[in-house]
Amino acid sequence: MKTDTVSANTTLKLPDLDKVLDTLGAWVLAIVWISPLLFAAWAALQPSGTALGLDFSNPLTFENFVYVWGAVPWGGYFTNTVVLVTLILAGQLVLCTLAGFAFARFEFKGRDTVFILILLQLFILPEVLIVENYAIVSKLGLFDTALGIGLPYMASAFGIFLLRQAFKSVPIELEEAARIEGCSWMGVLWKVYVPAAKPVYLAYALVSIATHWNNFLWPLIVTNSPETRPLTVGLSLFGAPETGVDISVISAATIMTIAPLLMAFLIFQRQFIQAFLRAGIR
Repeated sequence: MKTDTVSANTTLKLPDLDKVLDTLGAWVLAIVWISPLLFAAWAALQPSGTALGLDFSNPLTFENFVYVWGAVPWGGYFTNTVVLVTLILAGQLVLCTLAGFAFARFEFKGRDTVFILILLQLFILPEVLIVENYAIVSKLGLFDTALGIGLPYMASAFGIFLLRQAFKSVPIELEEAARIEGCSWMGVLWKVYVPAAKPVYLAYALVSIATHWNNFLWPLIVTNSPETRPLTVGLSLFGAPETGVDISVISAATIMTIAPLLMAFLIFQRQFIQAFLRAGIR
């Protein structure tokens, strides 16, 4: 009996197959996701025209970054992009906050129907509306302006949905206490709901900035001058066939374009993940 007990206690416990598969799958997905970024970073440091040779003995160089910075008005493109994403985010925060608050806390006829119609926007690709948006922007005299680029994106169905869910999770007692203290509806929104939804605002801001920072097709169509071009349109100049395609140069320009987004995500990743975990359907 003692021998059997000892042998049973010393038997190695096999690892859980589900956990092993989950871990393996996570590593595979992480490698697949990070591989293009790692290649771009490596290619950007290679001498011009040698990246596709995959010669790891080549010396690393920053000449590609120097060339990219001097080849186009990079500072102007960066400024245009910051202005553009800030303009879009400001419009989205105002409109989505007001709409989300109305759908979360007010009863009115047709509320659910209107909300469903807004959510249908999520199933419509922005490219489908390019012709209509182009016509409207031209008639408004906003062609080749930052406002013309950002105007079609300021009413975000995703933002309205996300903030509605966040506002619905706020205890109604806080609203009632604020109303008893004499707050108006705008006061209740500003002093109760907005502070309670700060993590959601941060997460949405990161999503919005990343989306419109990387937007390419619409800015390409609606801009004609370097004074209004964002980074993505400027980046496309390095891939033009008439100028020659150099993977090292394109990789350097790509790294310079996405570096601010990577830094922002690394800084706010905890708040970003927690915000979406809290913004579940209630």
